[in-house]
Parts: sequence; C-alpha cells; structure tokens
Amino acid sequence: MLEFAVNLIEQIGLIGAGLLIAIEVIILPIPSELILLLTGFNVSLGTFGFVSAILITTLGSVAGALLLYSFGYFFSEERVEHIVKKYGKYVGISHKDFHKTISWFERHGYQLVFFGRLLPVIRSLVSIPAGLTNMNVGKFVLFTSLGSGVWNTIWITTGYVLGDNWAMAEAYAKWLDYAVYSAVAVLFLFLFVRATKGVIKYRNR
Repeated sequence: MLEFAVNLIEQIGLIGAGLLIAIEVIILPIPSELILLLTGFNVSLGTFGFVSAILITTLGSVAGALLLYSFGYFFSEERVEHIVKKYGKYVGISHKDFHKTISWFERHGYQLVFFGRLLPVIRSLVSIPAGLTNMNVGKFVLFTSLGSGVWNTIWITTGYVLGDNWAMAEAYAKWLDYAVYSAVAVLFLFLFVRATKGVIKYRNR
C-alpha cells in the first residue's frame, strides 16, 4: 500500500493524494493516516503547498463521502443492509459496525457527521445513514468538510513536522489516533455540558 501511494503521488502529484483519500473513505483498509503523512512529507519538501494539500485531500474526503451518501439516498435501508451484509467484508465494513453507526446517527444526527470524521470506521459509514434519512446535502457537505478538514490538517501537519521521518509516525498512528479521539471526546463533552446549561438556564427564566 505504501509503495502504491508513493508511486501514485509521484506520478500525478497532489491529485493522487486526493484520489487516494476519496478511495480510503469507501475502502476502509486503506489507511488515511499513511496517505496524509506522505502528503505532509511532500509539503515539507516544497512539492505541495500546505493549504492546497489540505484543500485537495479534504475535497477527496467529501467526494468519497458523497458517493456513500448517494448509496444511502438511492437505496432503501433493507437493500443497503443486504449489500453490507453480503459484500461489506470485502471493503472492511462489518454488519455490526453498520448497525452501530445507524444507531448513533439516530441519536446524534448532524453532530455525528462532523465528529464521526475523526473516528475510525464511523467516518466512512456515517455517510450512509445521512443519505438514508435524506439529510440536507448542503449541511452534509459542510459538516463533512469541517470534520475531514480537521482530521487531514492534523496528519498533514504531523508529516510536515517529521519530514524525512514521516514513515515512523505510522508505527505510532494508533496512539496518535487515541490522542485525537480523546480530544474529540473532551470537545463533545464540553459542547454537551454547555448546551445542557443553556437549556437549564432557559427553563429557569
């Protein structure tokens, strides 16, 4: 996978990174961290611009997400479930993960489209229930862009800072992921507490 990513980016540049990220959204076994670290390394060499790297990879994330959104939009939940159950294993999607994402989306809706982009598996699967429920496509693209932009910026920056040692970060990707997840959990908790206080204050008027 590493050799394929390096060759593709060398041949077609930043568009290759965006294409790989779009594919990663759909085919889960492809590690976005590796692609983004490699992109960040190229930024450190001056091959890509920092802002353009974030924009193109985020566009790739949105493109892949919209494809899965369309999958949910044009098929019934029963049909989608049948396809996931039969073919999901070939792209790293389990029937259990699919149902878990559906349940989380029913509880959190738009928020999950944003925060889910920072979580494994969820960042791909959340697009399907968004399509199934006919979520406003403008809001879907907005929240997807924001969440994916945060994720891509974190890893591209890491690759940029590490420079020639960017590949070393892959070995510690799991721990870096945990750090991101912890930050997301803290932010989500902060927003929840803030919203709860606002409701209590309104009711006490």
